Amino acid sequence: MKTQRLAIILSVINLLLLIFVLSHLGAATTRGIAPVLRGHALEIVDEHGRVRAQITVLPTSTASGGQKYAETVLFRLIDPNGRPGVKIGASEDGSGMSLAGDSERRDWNGVQILASGTGSSLKLTNKDGRVRVIAP
Repeated sequence: MKTQRLAIILSVINLLLLIFVLSHLGAATTRGIAPVLRGHALEIVDEHGRVRAQITVLPTSTASGGQKYAETVLFRLIDPNGRPGVKIGASEDGSGMSLAGDSERRDWNGVQILASGTGSSLKLTNKDGRVRVIAP
């Protein structure tokens, strides 16, 4: 009789512990998800460790020719050869998008869409180097 009473008491304690653990497990899971991911950059790599997508903030800079560039947010999708196939950028001066063609070629070909305070344009470049600019 004593053994049966002990077994019932232990079973009840185990049940209460199980309920307690399961109730806190659900709460811990929802608390573990951050509502916002913050950082200075984000890179996604493939199984070989090569960067394939990137979001970064580029600081204000001055080119060697003296041209100043405002702080820019840049999103890149990078092909297996390490060359950006898609670029989307935004700064206080405007925004732009570039879609590159064949990444094996040294000469760039593709589409550029630019919008700034001074105007907007669409630039198309063929593989043979011919360029067509469309502007309003």
